[in-house]
Amino acid sequence: MQLVRRFRIPALICALSVLLCELISRPYADIGICDDGPYLLVAQKLAITGHVAYNGWSAAMLLWQLYLGAAFIKLFGFSFTIVRMSTLLVAVVLAFFLQRTMVRASISERNATIGTLALVLSPLYLMLSATFMSDIHGLFGIVLCLYGCLRALQAATTRGAIFWLCFAIATNGICGTSRQLAWLGVLVMVPSTLWLLRARRNVLLGGMAATLAGVLFILGCLLWLKHQPYILPEHFLSSTTRGVYLVHQFIHFFLDVPFLLLPIMAVFLPEIRKSRRLVIAVVVAMTLGYALVVILQGYLHQRLMLEPTIGDWVTVAGGYGDVQGSPPIFLHLGVRILLTAASLGGLLGVIASLVRSDGVSPVKENSTGASWKELGVLLVPFTIVYMLLLISRAITIASLTDTVVLDRYALGLLVVALVCLVRYYQERVQLQLPFAGILLVGIMAIYGVAVTHNMFSFYRARIAIAAELRDAAVPDTAIDHGWDYNLLVELKHAAYINDSEIENPAGAYVPTPPPPSGVCPTFWYDRTPHIKAVYGISYDPNECYGPAPFAPVHYSRWLTRTPGALYVVRYTAPSKK
Repeated sequence: MQLVRRFRIPALICALSVLLCELISRPYADIGICDDGPYLLVAQKLAITGHVAYNGWSAAMLLWQLYLGAAFIKLFGFSFTIVRMSTLLVAVVLAFFLQRTMVRASISERNATIGTLALVLSPLYLMLSATFMSDIHGLFGIVLCLYGCLRALQAATTRGAIFWLCFAIATNGICGTSRQLAWLGVLVMVPSTLWLLRARRNVLLGGMAATLAGVLFILGCLLWLKHQPYILPEHFLSSTTRGVYLVHQFIHFFLDVPFLLLPIMAVFLPEIRKSRRLVIAVVVAMTLGYALVVILQGYLHQRLMLEPTIGDWVTVAGGYGDVQGSPPIFLHLGVRILLTAASLGGLLGVIASLVRSDGVSPVKENSTGASWKELGVLLVPFTIVYMLLLISRAITIASLTDTVVLDRYALGLLVVALVCLVRYYQERVQLQLPFAGILLVGIMAIYGVAVTHNMFSFYRARIAIAAELRDAAVPDTAIDHGWDYNLLVELKHAAYINDSEIENPAGAYVPTPPPPSGVCPTFWYDRTPHIKAVYGISYDPNECYGPAPFAPVHYSRWLTRTPGALYVVRYTAPSKK
């Protein structure tokens, strides 16, 4: 046990588990995935020139991850996979610190390890960890800040408390340069910590000075970013949209949270059976009501409100991927019903446990860890401000896309929910998470590995089909490869993406005339004006004007009976002879 404590073996197991699962999934593909293609090119240019030059596809600052990616390029040479491995490194270290953070939140080593694995081996975390997206880097800043704040609260000396406050501010400030939302650590979480430490005058004064320095650093970064050309500025509450539509989006968003933490939520299911009859009746009524809503929505909108409900990265098709046609289904109806019953049943179990008073003997809190009051002061203001910013962003982008609240935006909230749920279970239900939780972690890890593999396999197939068309002397600008691939094609012919949101330099955006009639639409065609699609890539050979004379490309899909296939389809009607 001394060896385990000294070398933090449980935290190392969490970190190495992420690395092992990623290696099994074989996450390599020299193609942009979602937003990360243009980010990769910025990192490449930074490694070559030593300067950050944005290219019209970033509202996030990206600085921390760009310099880390550029360091990997300097060490190992450039490839999409090499740069993405810098994110994997961060994800591995993040898993380590998340486990230590949960221990500092008065959670036992065993429970903290299971809870950490429930998040870091989830499909959402594994897929994002293998890309160059900014979500993992931002989450890293939040977790480091929470860890530093907990250490400051528990420090026995003034010097130790000030040191950990400075650690929280410095790491959050630096990592927040990747994803600005992470700066809520400095702006909200650290001031909350100072409130808890207000009785220690020297710590309060030192912490306030360090916080002021952190705020000035943030303002300096934002001022610098404002003057960078080809950056997409963030606007708050800048567009109008239907309130009912936003409420609908957030309902789906919150319904996904229990699903993304399924191994922890499901262990609360037995709490329903232990509850009083009135509680059971209420739970049954809520379940029947939800089932009715599912049936009605499926009938009216042809979309069942089953997990995953929001569907951006963790989707019914498995992982992220966007081309013409409907992708093959990975999570079939029976599996979705089972996942929905387990995740939402667990949520009802949490509610039942909260209102149940009979037969519950609270476990004494760990006197050396954080109390519930301290956790509340740290996490509640952070969560409120996080949600307000999320609502503001949802209103802002509502006019640009159908799904305005994405599942990956929940990562920061998942950490808060994870800490609270595991701590509550440990103190109000039983001391140790049951074996069923460990089993569910393993099942979700298999699921996460499979969908990560399938996503990269799909992207490798897109590379193969692009090579086939290139060998046939079809230029990339004559093909709709999907919007994320199209961005890279555009950046081969232009210095930046033609986005209407660009304000600096003035007049950078050039309105694109609408495509001619009779041509299949290219998504976001105005942002990639160099692409004049004659062909497109599709899951369905009968999309648009039917199959083109090119062989389909098949790709492997783990945990499914049939491989996937991509086809080349015509975007213009065949000429009549």
